[in-house]
Amino acid sequence: MTHETLQAHWQRYLTNWLKQQENTRLLQSMEYSLNNGGKRLRPMLLLMTALIKSSEAAENALPVATALEYIHTSSLIHDDLPAMDNDDYRRGKLTNHKQFDEATAILAGDALLIDSFNLITNATGLTAEQRLACVQILSKAAGSQGMIEGQMIDMASSTTMSVDDLRQMHFLKTGQLFIAAIEMACVIANFNDTVTKQLIQFATHFGVAFQIHNDLLDGLKEGTGSDEVNDKGTYVTLLGAQESKKQLADERQKAQNILKDLSQTTSYSFEPLNYFLDFLQDPTPKASEVSYE
Repeated sequence: MTHETLQAHWQRYLTNWLKQQENTRLLQSMEYSLNNGGKRLRPMLLLMTALIKSSEAAENALPVATALEYIHTSSLIHDDLPAMDNDDYRRGKLTNHKQFDEATAILAGDALLIDSFNLITNATGLTAEQRLACVQILSKAAGSQGMIEGQMIDMASSTTMSVDDLRQMHFLKTGQLFIAAIEMACVIANFNDTVTKQLIQFATHFGVAFQIHNDLLDGLKEGTGSDEVNDKGTYVTLLGAQESKKQLADERQKAQNILKDLSQTTSYSFEPLNYFLDFLQDPTPKASEVSYE
């Protein structure tokens, strides 16, 4: 099964799941942001990792991948609010609070966050132990020890913050969901501890590379990004474009080396995960028009 086929299969699952819900204004707000484009990197990272083990593992992972996208979408809705980044547009469309209203956007984000765990607990293809493990992994990654704490740090960040603080902020805000995608896939696929630890390292390097790449893209947009407008620290503002590109290449190479090593030391080929690293080439002005969130 190719990446494109798997993504289309997951999109059908998401569409069918949403059709089963009552069509309220709240659901319309949730669905508006869920279907507002994006590369679906987090759910696809989870599904592609599970697929390396078997098509059955990937099929069983569909509700968990959807839960992960629910949480990511929740974070985007809340990030765009006036109290946070105060953005009017995301991916070329009005942000949720501009399309609906601020109160509805807050509630839609809340609902996506909470409903994600309902998806996991009702994942009938998983054992009770697997469902519990996925809930534990995702709640830790998204909560006060992960994504939300990273957003809290981001609110207070500035161009004078240290590079170490910047890395820690993005490790929490962005990296934790990539790590959770891999870790939950390993639970579903029943990969052993050695493989799981190496894949978590892959996800860690991928997360850093993703954020550097995102900052480079924002830097090419000539001051239109909310981070620059809000005087927030980025890899480009703290390190400069050339050093950022160097670190991007370094993180990509470390991630590639892990996949190569795993493919040589196990009975599985992990090379398909290089698909995600291919998004993180040295960006160009043309690439700056594309959103990878």
